Amino acid sequence: MAHCDCFSEHFSKRHFLSSIDARVKLLIALALLLMVLTYKGTMFPLIIAAVSIMLCLKMRIPLKVLAFRLAQPLLLALVVLLLKFFFSGNDTMFIISFPSSNFSLFTLTGHRDGLTEGLLITARILGGVSLLAAVGFATPFIEFMAALSWLKVPKPFIEIMMFTYRYLFVFLEDATTIYSAQKNRLGYTGIKKGLNSFGVLTGSLVLRGLEQSQKTADAMSQRGYTGDMPLLKGKPLRAIELAAASLIVAFGGAVWMI
Repeated sequence: MAHCDCFSEHFSKRHFLSSIDARVKLLIALALLLMVLTYKGTMFPLIIAAVSIMLCLKMRIPLKVLAFRLAQPLLLALVVLLLKFFFSGNDTMFIISFPSSNFSLFTLTGHRDGLTEGLLITARILGGVSLLAAVGFATPFIEFMAALSWLKVPKPFIEIMMFTYRYLFVFLEDATTIYSAQKNRLGYTGIKKGLNSFGVLTGSLVLRGLEQSQKTADAMSQRGYTGDMPLLKGKPLRAIELAAASLIVAFGGAVWMI
């Protein structure tokens, strides 16, 4: 079955973060994430990003998986950076005219203040995504959901996340099967045939989703589901973990204030 390489179930569980309570890791991550989003420069987010990436490598996360996790949000960050640089700001850095300055059909203007703001947003995205990736790789999904429940996140939201995590990859496997069958039958030999095949694939997945949702609802109802999905019950938090978390957050706060 297809799976998501986002949580520690799919990687080595024997690392120095595996024994730490998921609630402690989540509290640290939320505190540092708040600092990343409110810092008025690029230094602190980049430090958090570097430390998070080092932690991922220390946990022996494959470099390819880590790069894939970071590539998608960084692509969006690059788009934001370019938009800010060329279309936002008042401090002109340079002006490029096409095809020439005497006869211009298109003018591209770079802004120094737009570049600064774009770099700030990019640094925040990199810091936040790297931090959340490290927490995800260090925490099993079930423990992560239990930690969210402990933080009083609404139960419907947690249940939706659990169902999504479960069935998204069931549908991904179905999509892979349908795509392979279409490809073997030359369903993507041209643009028109490819679009038709993709439309059939999408429609099949929608129907499959509706059918699966009804089957899941019936199965849960027959098993006595009353709207309360049981989660792991957390043990009492250890004082040493809370003390270590306080030190990490305090140190991060000290760096944040610089």
